[in-house]
Parts: sequence; C-alpha cells; structure tokens
Amino acid sequence: MRGRVQVPRVKIGVIGAGSVAWSSKLIHDLLHTPELYGSKVYLMDINDERLRLIKAFADSYAQEVGASYEFVATKDRREAIRDADFVINTAMYGGHQYYERMRTISEKHGYYRGVNSTEWNMVSDYHTIWGYYQWKLAMDIARDVEELAPGAWLIQIANPVFELTTLLSRETKLKVIGLCHGHLGYKEIAQVIGLDPSRVEFEAIGFNHVIWLTKFRYEGEDAYPLIDRWIEEKAERYWEEWRRTQSNPFDIQMSPAAVDMYRRYGL
Repeated sequence: MRGRVQVPRVKIGVIGAGSVAWSSKLIHDLLHTPELYGSKVYLMDINDERLRLIKAFADSYAQEVGASYEFVATKDRREAIRDADFVINTAMYGGHQYYERMRTISEKHGYYRGVNSTEWNMVSDYHTIWGYYQWKLAMDIARDVEELAPGAWLIQIANPVFELTTLLSRETKLKVIGLCHGHLGYKEIAQVIGLDPSRVEFEAIGFNHVIWLTKFRYEGEDAYPLIDRWIEEKAERYWEEWRRTQSNPFDIQMSPAAVDMYRRYGL
C-alpha cells in the first residue's frame, strides 16, 4: 500500500502469554499492524488451559480481521525465544492464585495490604513479598535471550516494570525497554468530564505507577479548571454510581482517592 513501510517478517516471542490482561491487548495491536503481517508469534506459557485459550483467541481474531500471522503455542520458553527479533515478557511468577495465598497469610499475621494491592504486593513492598521470585524469573528469561537471541529487543511488560527494566538494563547486555500503559489514564479523565480525548494535549511524568499528569490542555486551553469544576459540581453524583457499579479494581482514575491526591498535590 502506498505510503506504508513494509517491515520484514519477524519472530516475536511472548513469555507468559496465558495472561489474558496483557496477551489479548498485544494480539489486538499486532493484528491491527499490517506492517508486521506474515510474522510468526510464539505464545509461551506453562499453563495448558490458558495457552489453549489464548491460541484459539489469536487464531479466531486473526481470521476475523483478515490478518496474516502464524501463531505457535508452546510450553518451551527456549523455543519461543530462539532467534526471535522481539521477546515480550508478561510473565508473573506463580500467577494470581499464588499471590492471593501470600496476601491471605500475610494479613493473618497483621501485614495490611495497601492501596496498591491490585499489583499483588503489600504496601508497595515489591522487595520482600514479591521481589525475589519475580526478579529471578525476569533474569532467567533475559539470560535465555542473551544466549538464544542476543540481537533481540526484550520488552518488559510484567510488573514491577521500572525495577525490572532497571535490573535488566544494568545486569545484561541486551536491548531492553519497559512499557507501562498508565499514562493512557488521561483518556478516562477526559471522557468522565465530557471531553473528546482526541483533542486533549497531555504530559505525564514519572515511573510506572508513580506518574503525574503535568499538562492537561483541551483545544489549546488549560483544562485543569474543567477538572476543578467537575469535582465541585459532579463528583459526588458520579461516585454514588461508581460505588454501586464499579467492579474493575483498576477503575481508579476519578476515584475519591485520586481526587484527594489531586487536591493535595495539584496534579
């Protein structure tokens, strides 16, 4: 197609592909990237059922939208990595059930789960409760990439993104990049207060989940006053409905806690 850059066919290895939260979004993005059509995507996970489901989802979705990818399901991490051009790490050691057991035991002994408990840690304590096994897994994957695909880009998506990307950048010779989608929360803010996100100019500064919206403009004008007006006139009514219907633990962009932080820090 005129004006479109055609990228040579590549091999992409997705480690921890059974993660519905991440893999479904990755597959969506791949299938809507025609420049990568013809590429081979290895979906690797240790859970048979999750692997079967994500492979079926990928194949069905690709057929539905007419995207030409070859999806390969494997439980062999080295097979997924060997000669890959990109390796995407979405793996969480032990899975969600393992961390729920850890939380239950910890709370039994007085260790309170903090506001950030949706990230499977205790009061942001990545280091003792979660750190070792997750960090070791990331390093094991990186060592495989160094051996089997030393020229590949290693894309770190699994949390804690900032800490793991720092670790991999310092301890390996790989090309490493960490990706977090937290900055996209500006779209939810815009939608809630009645703005068209496509007309918003924004700036988000920080690391991983510790980010601040330092610029928020709508059609060229400062839009912070619009947030202030929404808080004063509509927030309480919004929160009444939000408390009744909210079921997503990540639905926090316009929560009372978020507004309290905004009032305290002004961003």
